[in-house]
Amino acid sequence: MSVLTITKENFDQQVLQNTKPVLLDFWASWCGPCRMLSPVVDEIAQENDAIAVGKINVDEQPSWHLSSV
Repeated sequence: MSVLTITKENFDQQVLQNTKPVLLDFWASWCGPCRMLSPVVDEIAQENDAIAVGKINVDEQPSWHLSSV
């Protein structure tokens, strides 16, 4: 399964209403550790159909926080 791009608009459908457990990766393009971890997250998504894997770009979603969900 491919990695889901999670936004404020699709969070409810892709995460809260998902029938599978969801692994979320919060990342930013300027973050070195985030870039190093990204291939691992991608590999988890491709190798494990039992979970949904999504990524939230914190720079593209700056005004939204999980506390507001």
